[in-house]
Formats: sequence, structure tokens, C-alpha cells
Amino acid sequence: MLLPNLKKKLLTTLFYLVLLCCTGSAIAQSYYIEDERTFYGGLIAGTNFTQVDGDNFAGYHKVGFNLGGIVYTKLDEHLAASMEVLYTQKGAKSKDFFTISPGMYITNYGITLNYAEVPLMLNYFDKRKSHFGAGVSYSRLGTVKEYITTSPAQNVNLNDYPFKKSDYNLLLSGNLHCWKGLFLNMRFQYSLISIRDKTPNNYGRGEQYNNVVSIRLMYLFM
Repeated sequence: MLLPNLKKKLLTTLFYLVLLCCTGSAIAQSYYIEDERTFYGGLIAGTNFTQVDGDNFAGYHKVGFNLGGIVYTKLDEHLAASMEVLYTQKGAKSKDFFTISPGMYITNYGITLNYAEVPLMLNYFDKRKSHFGAGVSYSRLGTVKEYITTSPAQNVNLNDYPFKKSDYNLLLSGNLHCWKGLFLNMRFQYSLISIRDKTPNNYGRGEQYNNVVSIRLMYLFM
């Protein structure tokens, strides 16, 4: 009678040991294995340095805001698609005078274009979470401020030369992982089609394009 009872106790003890090991392994995995999410997002704040190609003034002298949010969709270990919703300021600002014709000069000129923009990008991540990407964006023009001063003074009605409501851009972007969810972002973007097709005579080319370099901080809730 003792032997069968001892065998039963041994089997019962072994069962509970196996169960305890399996439970402990599951608990350990839940604590130490990182939860890989498919979607994650963050906030963006930075500065645009912009010019308008075709206005006769070169240089990224116009400074504006670049603010909004971003959502990433993970596609595999190293690839993710992203979508942003931004408030972004583009435009141009003169730094020197420009000769229109003999004895006629532009002494001060500026453009401020306020857009709502939605960039779509494909991004490659390295093992440190730094990443770079390329894509396109659609911008919808909100408000416009444009001014011009000439010497001698000349009356120019700039409302006769409106900007297009839509701006389509090519984007190239790089993100350096700094600390936890914080990234330093640098981006270049250029209009794929002109933002305006007509300007006053001798005041610039007929077709004009947004040319933007952005420096931004991005915090992702990863």
C-alpha cells in the first residue's frame, strides 16, 4: 500500500513543479519581452527655412513654424509608413535689393504662406531607432501675406497674381534618435508643381516653387 501512495505523491509533486515552471516562464516573458505595437504616434515642433524659387531672391531667409503630429504604422522590423498633420509656414524674404530695370529697384519684398499639410512617407529604421525616409505631401493654402516696396515707388496690385490653393511636394527626411522617444529631424521638401504661374512683369519668373529646409524636434510615444 505504501508504494502506490508514494508513487501517486511523486507524480502529483512533479505535476505541480512542471505547472509552476510553465507559469513562471509566462510571467517572466510578460515582464521582459517588449510589446511590439503596430501603431505609434508623437508630436512635432520646429522651424522652416524657406525660399520661393522664381522670385529673383536666393537664400533661405524666410523663417516660419512647423507644428503638428505624426502617426507611424510598422510594416516589418525596419520599415514603417508615416502620416503627419501639420501647420506649416512657407514663403520668401528679400535680403538685398534687386534691379527691375535701369533706375528701378525692389528694395523690400516678402511672402508668407500658411498651409495645412499632410505628408505621407516610407521610413527605414536602424537598430538604434534612427530612421530616414522619402515621400510626398499635400498642402492646402490658408492665408497669404505678400508685400513689395520699390524705388522709386510704384503701385503694384499683387492680388492680380494669386497663389494656387494646393501645393504638392517631394520630401526627404532624416531622424536622429537622441534619447528615449526624442528625435532630431531634418527635412528637405520641394514643390512638384508651381505654386503660382504668373507674376508682375520683370518681378520674377512666371512659375514659382516652394523650397523648404526644416529642423524639428519629434517626440514619439513608443
